[in-house]
Amino acid sequence: MLTGPRENFMLDDRIRGVPSGTTAFASSLVSSKGWHPADGAMSLPVLTLDEQAFVSNRDLFFRYARQAGVEVAPHAKTPMAPDLARSLLQAGAWGTTVADIRQAAVMLRAGLDRLILANEVGGEGGARRLAMLIAANPQADLHVFVDSVAAVDALAATWRANDALPPLHVLVETGAGRGGARTLGDAEAIIDAIIGSGDRLVAAGVATYEGAAGRQTQAETDTAISGLLELTANVFALLRKQVGAEAHLILSAGGSVFFDKVVSALAPVIARDGRAKLVLRSGAIFFHDNGVYDRAMAAIDERHGFALDGVAVSARQSFRPALRLWAEVLSRPEPDTVICGMGMRDVSFDQGFPVVLGRYRAGVPLPLTGSLPTVAKLNDQHAFLSLASDSDLAVGDVVELGISHPCTCLDRYRVIFGIDETGHVRNAFPTYFG
Repeated sequence: MLTGPRENFMLDDRIRGVPSGTTAFASSLVSSKGWHPADGAMSLPVLTLDEQAFVSNRDLFFRYARQAGVEVAPHAKTPMAPDLARSLLQAGAWGTTVADIRQAAVMLRAGLDRLILANEVGGEGGARRLAMLIAANPQADLHVFVDSVAAVDALAATWRANDALPPLHVLVETGAGRGGARTLGDAEAIIDAIIGSGDRLVAAGVATYEGAAGRQTQAETDTAISGLLELTANVFALLRKQVGAEAHLILSAGGSVFFDKVVSALAPVIARDGRAKLVLRSGAIFFHDNGVYDRAMAAIDERHGFALDGVAVSARQSFRPALRLWAEVLSRPEPDTVICGMGMRDVSFDQGFPVVLGRYRAGVPLPLTGSLPTVAKLNDQHAFLSLASDSDLAVGDVVELGISHPCTCLDRYRVIFGIDETGHVRNAFPTYFG
């Protein structure tokens, strides 16, 4: 189970999952309620986090990273739950990654001070907003992406106008398919602009995001990612030459799909350098899923990309889906169709529909006879499940579903309920998606 300090906040029946009629109480008391999402008491639909699976994924990925000689700054955009980000830090994460200035503010307010802002902040307006954040949080150890001379100039002008601000550490971003410098020449101009800013900006390293380089075919994807990582290594070499051998630098990449390719291409660069860290920014890996990331782990297995103690092991069999969606059967209008009380407002669908894992009646698990029901369509608040006409799935049954793509599912929930090995709620983690 997850341990460590938790934010104590108030829960009431305005929050998904909390039983109707519940008056406000402190979240620290939630484990005393005896809630289980399948017994009919909790308000459905609700999303839960299997804490044992989360911890297992965490320990597994950190073990892999340690053996590969790399650090991890988990991307907090996935759950936007400071309690979970803090638990990853306590388990050995190097820092925390965020996607924008507001997310950085959330984490800083929670006491998470070492951040990678894995995005550009824009022009003068973004630079001013970032400066205001740093002025209010002078303890922040922040690294921010830049991918253009214009962005560097905006940050430099703002920092020159605010002498009280500490120098800002920036990472030159290379990219394919999203932001990032596309050529070595583009990156060189960015490095020159950073160094030309005087002591107000610090060229602290190079970063990339290989996930955006994906193409329609596997061969095209492999070529694009290899090219991007080669460019990133070349930009790092150029930066090292510019800043000298003694400067400590960061080389950062990685989502939760191609992290093995990142390690294979860039870990040797860091090993040869001796004064740099390779920092992976994987976030969804700790939640895994029953869809897009399950398929990604299968692809890693095909290329034998996941190894522990020098031996290739199955990533697909090692990582465990930690998120579950629970919904009640509302109607069976036709023999081969049931309608559940959850829809596009409740679950991700951009990378595939949820999949049925089990069903309960009055809190008791029952087998799903025949072929598994499948989600055929989602409305705003309804899921249409196709099933065999002789299935005994009935109105009032609670269906347990696995999701595809944690990042676009978690943002629908103000609270993530952590459950133990028996399925009972033990913790409530507030989210801050804005």
